[in-house]
Amino acid sequence: MHSKKKRQRKNASAMKLVGALVALFRQVAGMTQRQLAELACVGTETIASIEQGRRLLKLDLAILLDQVLQTKGALETAVENMPEIDRYPVWAAAFIDQEQEAIAISSYENQVVPGLLQTENYARAVFRSMVPAYSEDEINTRVSGRIERQQILHGKVPPTCSFLIGEGTLKDRLGSPAVFAEQVRHLRESADLPGLTLQIMPLGRATHAGLDGPFVLLETPDHQHLAYAETQRGSLFVEDPDEVSILARKYAMLRTQALNPEETKGLLDRLLGE
Repeated sequence: MHSKKKRQRKNASAMKLVGALVALFRQVAGMTQRQLAELACVGTETIASIEQGRRLLKLDLAILLDQVLQTKGALETAVENMPEIDRYPVWAAAFIDQEQEAIAISSYENQVVPGLLQTENYARAVFRSMVPAYSEDEINTRVSGRIERQQILHGKVPPTCSFLIGEGTLKDRLGSPAVFAEQVRHLRESADLPGLTLQIMPLGRATHAGLDGPFVLLETPDHQHLAYAETQRGSLFVEDPDEVSILARKYAMLRTQALNPEETKGLLDRLLGE
């Protein structure tokens, strides 16, 4: 435990150092965060989070910022020499590796918005709700890892994705009403992404195929079918075809019980209107 805390402090310090370099180079170049974000084709919040040490600077963005800021590879070198960061719990590492290569992802979640669809502020609220409490440094590291995972949804060839979300997650106001509103807006925008289907499982049903809890189905590039489910203190990574088949049948039934994609978009539009 002591070693883990030392590693977390080292990770956080490295992120803060790289962020401070970005801020320094930006200021020397006479740019605002907004101006740098526009030139790098990222959000202003992304630059702000990196400079504050709350988000990991990825290598491809570091190379681009070096070009924009004319810093001769300084940021690329800094990122390449950062310590390996523990972005994910140990039990989730195998799943994260498979998720990044998957050609199809099907996710059912009944407690929180799926990680691939969370905004940074919502993800921060999720990690701040953990018991025992995470340190601020650990929260920053976990949020950075979660946001980084989402890049697969915006690649040249994104995976085919289906997300089923329990309506109860839209009744909570995790973080704050403002964080919730931002999250709903993001869900509505995500519902229009190519190859992505979003459905809400409504409250008040007489039957429900997902009472045993959330899970994720993956299809790998070589067409292997896998499944993943988290518990309170660990996870289950399922490779046995018979067990995966059971979860796939559950997911198929859930899709018939949920609102269809058009109805889901209408529900999100109404929530945004309110």
